[in-house]
Amino acid sequence: MLKNAKSLFPVKGMISIILLVFLSTASFGTYASATPEEEGLRIAREIDRRDSGFVDNTASMKMILRNRHGQESKRTIRTRTLEVTGDGDKSLIIFDTPRDIKGTAFLSYTHVKGQDDQWIYLPALKRVKRIASNNKSGPFMGSEFAYEDISSQEVEKYTYKYLKDDTLNGAACFVVERIPADKNSGYTKQIVWIDKAKYIPEKLEYYDRKGSLLKTLTFHDYKQYLDKFWRSDRMEMINHQTGKSTTLLYSEYKFKTGLTEKDFKQNVLKSVR
Repeated sequence: MLKNAKSLFPVKGMISIILLVFLSTASFGTYASATPEEEGLRIAREIDRRDSGFVDNTASMKMILRNRHGQESKRTIRTRTLEVTGDGDKSLIIFDTPRDIKGTAFLSYTHVKGQDDQWIYLPALKRVKRIASNNKSGPFMGSEFAYEDISSQEVEKYTYKYLKDDTLNGAACFVVERIPADKNSGYTKQIVWIDKAKYIPEKLEYYDRKGSLLKTLTFHDYKQYLDKFWRSDRMEMINHQTGKSTTLLYSEYKFKTGLTEKDFKQNVLKSVR
């Protein structure tokens, strides 16, 4: 999912969404002596620095799935995120509706180095299933988000290249290319547009293993929390190859709620309410 900006879900950003992405205080032209790769990495490190210190957060979410004919199905979800010092964040996603998937829970440990650890509890089977590293490009619960999209987007998981400055929806943006370091990634590259004034992602393009545009994620209706942390209330993921789309609607954000490591143990998957 970018902690919204850093992950698609509120993971040091589902978002961390999610969210996903890179911030900077100046344009590439200011850093004329830097290579595009150095500037891209600098931007990635800056977004990470600016979204650090949230400690933990919770949120409610509605997921709307649409097929290529526009027919919809809806799910209600709760999310919990724990910031981890020295490693990637931990996140827990709990499905409350519809009835046939109620109680499904997804747990993710993002790591700065090596493969992430992910598990999903399926109440119909009454068992916890580990998500294999070679399956993380697969769709998450039938949505247009892959399992790798909803992990915390740690800086070390990509290599970077500043491409250009651009304008999107009236906002001046940096455009940065990032290439996944994980050989099991479903993407050859991702292109991100970052608002220069607010330091938030506006758009993210995903390119498949053949190098073709696969999906586009756009971020809308931002709000700022604790005078620092930006979160998008609405995300739209469109799959250009299938015509399907997924909308995520966030609400009821709370920060520094007192969550601890014990709230993200594997044994909580079967007992979350």
